[in-house]
Amino acid sequence: MRQLHTYLFFISLLVSGTILSQETNISARDTLPPSEKYGLRVGVDIARLIRTAINDDYSGFEINGDYRIYKNYYIAAEIGNESLLRDETNIEVEGSGSYIRLGVDYNTYKNWYGMQNNIYAGLRYGFSTFDQTLNNYRIFTGTDFFDLPDTPSENFRDEKIEAKSLTAGWVELVLGIKVEILNNLYLGASVSLRGIVNEKDPSVIIDENNTRTFENLFIPGYGRTNDFSQFGVGYTYTISYLIPFAKKKR
Repeated sequence: MRQLHTYLFFISLLVSGTILSQETNISARDTLPPSEKYGLRVGVDIARLIRTAINDDYSGFEINGDYRIYKNYYIAAEIGNESLLRDETNIEVEGSGSYIRLGVDYNTYKNWYGMQNNIYAGLRYGFSTFDQTLNNYRIFTGTDFFDLPDTPSENFRDEKIEAKSLTAGWVELVLGIKVEILNNLYLGASVSLRGIVNEKDPSVIIDENNTRTFENLFIPGYGRTNDFSQFGVGYTYTISYLIPFAKKKR
């Protein structure tokens, strides 16, 4: 009986040693520094596609992308085309053109092992080239609005006034999130605060002594403008795909 207990003791030690060795190997493997993907992430703004589908006065398309250059830093860019018809009480004007926004993003979110999500802050410089078409408007006399007199030099109610090759530049602060829903596939959303740096206002030469000017009411890539502020806001909802080029340790 004593020999049986001795054999069982040694067998239990052997089994325990085997299990401990396996657990030690698993633990060593799990403590290896995790690697993360580096590559180009490219997508589209689905908010602009939805707005184009439901709003007859708007048309827009935007491609966005970012490239991870170092740990939490990304080079980011958006490029697109937009047009909007602003039909208001005293004016009807249409703006259309192309734009690009370039900048950097910083990811503030520390991912768990195997995750590559982003909660980021970014800075952009935007530049747009566009046309403005003034369809009709009324002028303010100080007491009321009235239609322009029916004279060839001043009546623009029945003809379009086109101003081409306009430009505008702005800076913007971006806050956003990107979540990996499937392998390398991301859904994202962002909001931005934008401020105009420079812009070229439309001007129409009627004759050598008479030039009409009017403000840009819509700048592609920037959005609507207003009289009381040089700042604007924007938003995006994106779907994008990551093309991984390399894996690096954290």
